[in-house]
Formats: sequence, C-alpha cells, structure tokens
Amino acid sequence: MPNTALPGESPSSGPDGGEVTAAAMELTNEQRVAVSGVVDAIATIADELGERFSRGGHELAIVGGPVRDALLGRDVHDIDLTTDAVPQRIIELVEGWADAVWTVGIEFGTVGLRKNGLQLEITTYRSESYQPKSRKPEVSYGTSLREDLMRRDFTVNAMAVYLPSREFADPFGGLADLSARRLRTPGRPEDSFSDDPLRMMRAVRFAAQLGFTLAPEVGEAITDMSGRLDIVSAERVRDELVKLVLSPAPRVGVERMVEFGLADHVLPEIPRMRLEIDEHHRHKDVYEHSLTVLDQAIELEAERGSSPDLVLRLAALLHDIGKPKTRSFEPGGRVTFHHHEVVGASMARSRLGKLRFSKEVISDVGTLIALHLRFHGYGKGEWTDSAVRRYARDAGHLLERLHILTRADCTTRNRRKAAALARAYDDIERRIERLAEEEELNKVRPDLDGNEIQQILGISPGPMVGKAWRYLLELRLENGPMDKETAAAELRRWAAEHGD
Repeated sequence: MPNTALPGESPSSGPDGGEVTAAAMELTNEQRVAVSGVVDAIATIADELGERFSRGGHELAIVGGPVRDALLGRDVHDIDLTTDAVPQRIIELVEGWADAVWTVGIEFGTVGLRKNGLQLEITTYRSESYQPKSRKPEVSYGTSLREDLMRRDFTVNAMAVYLPSREFADPFGGLADLSARRLRTPGRPEDSFSDDPLRMMRAVRFAAQLGFTLAPEVGEAITDMSGRLDIVSAERVRDELVKLVLSPAPRVGVERMVEFGLADHVLPEIPRMRLEIDEHHRHKDVYEHSLTVLDQAIELEAERGSSPDLVLRLAALLHDIGKPKTRSFEPGGRVTFHHHEVVGASMARSRLGKLRFSKEVISDVGTLIALHLRFHGYGKGEWTDSAVRRYARDAGHLLERLHILTRADCTTRNRRKAAALARAYDDIERRIERLAEEEELNKVRPDLDGNEIQQILGISPGPMVGKAWRYLLELRLENGPMDKETAAAELRRWAAEHGD
C-alpha cells in the first residue's frame, strides 16, 4: 500500500489523476495491517464494489472514522465510503448487485445499500456550509477526493483508502496528527467551524473520547466563534453532548467546553458553578467538586459492573447546579445552599428539555438530583424501617444509580469523615437489601387493591378510592405488610374520619 506525501512534499498522482500529497510519516507495519484490515473486513464486497465503480469511470474510497479507528487499533463498526459519482449514478452502479438500496439521505448526497447482510453508505464528494443565520447546511457536490477531504472536520478524519487499489491517501497530515494525538483542521479552523459550527463540540468530544489535545489555533478559533453554536439545532448539539458524556473521560470534555466558552451556549449552568472564593467566605469550589463527583461516579459505575450510564453521569455533573441560585452567607462566615437540590432538579429538567432530551432522561436526572441529599439525614442509622422503605420507594428504579451518586458526592479530604459516610451508606444498603428480601420493596403496594377498597367501603370508582389507596400505601410504608383483616379495619377507621 503506497504512502502518499504531506503538503510541501513531492506530490504524486492518485487514482483520480489529480494531486494527492503523500504522508510525511511512514505507516508502521501494524498500521499497514490495520488499514488493510478495514478493507479485509468487507474484502469481497470492497473488491467487487471498487471494480464496479472503476469500470464505470468513477473513484471509490473508504474514508474518515473507519480509517482513523483502524490506525488507532480501535474496533471498526461502520464503513463509510465516498465517490465522485452523484447519487443517481451510485444507484445505477449498484443496481442488480446490492441486495437492497435506500435513499433516505439522498438530499445530502448519501445512498445506503445492503450486500450479504452488510450495510454501507456511499456519499458523493461534497462540501457543506452554513449561512450566518441558517440551521441547515447547504450541500454542494465536489469532484475530487482531495476536495472532499479538505472539507472534513479534522485531519485525523481526512484520510482515505482507495478501492479497489487500497492506496492510502493522507493529503493533510492526518497520520502525523494521529501519532501526536493532536486535533488540527485540514484548512483554517475558522473556515471549518464557520462551515459547520457543531465541529467545535466535536473537537472537545474527541478530546474526551480519544484523549486528543487541540492545536492552539483550534482552541483560539473555538473561543472566538463559540457563539456560532447557537445556529445549530438542539438535537445535533445534544447528540454530541451525549457522546461526550458517555466517553471514557467526560471531565476533559467538560473542562474544554468551559475553557473555550462552548458551555455558555450548551450548559451555561456549569461555568456558573465557579463561585468566587474570598477570604471571608471560604467554601468548596462547586465546579471542581462536581467534576470530581462525575469522576467518582464513573469509577463506581465500573466497580459495580455497570456500562456507561447517561442518566447517572448527567445527574453527577448537574447535581449541584442549584447552588449559585441558593447561596447565602451566614454570620461567622458560613455559606449555605438551602434547598439547592430542589432548585437544581428544576433547573436540570429545564435545561435538558431545551436540549431535546427524552422525557425519561429528563425525569430520571431530575429525580436523582432532587434525592441526592436525602441520605445525609441518615446519620448513624437512626432511620426507622419506614424511613428506609420510603427512601427505596422514592428512588424506585433509580435506586442503584442513587446509591452510586450519593457515594460519589463524598469528596471530603477528611478521611475519618469519609470513612464514616461510607460505613453509613454500607449500612443503609444492607437494610434496603434485607427489607427487599422480606417485603419485595420494589413491588410495594397497599395491602388492598382498588376493587377491594370499593367493596369494603361500598363506594363506586372515584376520587375517594384514590385517597384511600394512598392512605393505605402510607400505612404500608410506615408499618410494613398487614393482613387483609387488619388493613380493612384501618381502612374503615380512616373512612369514618375522612369519608363523606
């Protein structure tokens, strides 16, 4: 597989007959094997497809993420291809060969196909750009691979492998940047981010996901242009944020978002947590504390065998966003944040709603934030069984996440205090497990159902049934299970006091 040279090196001709500059760095044997592996993964299909396009007078190349991931030694799941053929011509070239063809993305130059159970997407060489106030990109077709790679977000994504020749193309030095774990843009970063402002979010996501650093000019451009992110749809921003939060090191991504000003347009509550600390009012830096809680939640997530959990990580990051609004200075230099969990839960629901998260995610994150301080009333185990039941009941399906969040929220450097908190939480978890075994806490219901309530009280369906049901539920949580006769007696007593 021949190497091609970087800008400034001697140019060579690619399959398109145009200038394809060659990489200044030599591919290692491992990298050669990896790049070949991208093709080998679809070997027969790649050869057949490449030949069809070649015979038809067109180029075809595997491009972008699959090439990058192969060179990084990461698993390659999706194969993206690019060509100089326009969509209608792509359809003609695969007609009679592909098992199925779909054109959902044809307005953006993309044709999807399936062959032998493998799904591929082929996109015409193209360029995209946003008008100053537009939320949708304007797409125009290109004529060469170099032109197509030039419009890619970063040099590490601007590498390709021609088919069927398997020639490696790297006109912008992506291999060198990959080796340095550095993010640069093929052209001026200002032009790249103007074409698609979401690339600024993608830059900080790659920092978190792949451990890359941003070239100085990239960071400067993001800082100057962060406001351009406002023209991008909330859904696209959300999708990048989700990938960042689920990455191996989301803290890095969040720090870069704050550093470059992106957080002001995506999660403005995060930078606001950097409360001033003065000599008279000393307290923890809420921003740093929240990042540490996020780190510790991820560690506990792994220790407990959980996969990356979006709801838990968002709750860890946002659990204290209510503190700036509730901060109060007390006599003696004390700083309080009364009811910040309630305010924070409301703020989180509002922000996640604006980012178009699902109702389930919004509800679950809000609930975790609202409950994250509940445990601190546990003390040395003074809670009654009824209080423990309520704690588990209120957490519901979020109980395991609440365990992790509450433990992660301990960032004190006082070892004695940290050990005491850990022992207390060990104790409450044991008590919940014991009560769960005895009473099936996750299925706690009143000892009488709606039909039985109606029969005992001789009433028809209506608000009274709901009130009675809730009363019996409270009784169940307070006292544990009752037999039917006792529950019926309590119901009649309650109805005598509250019934109409």
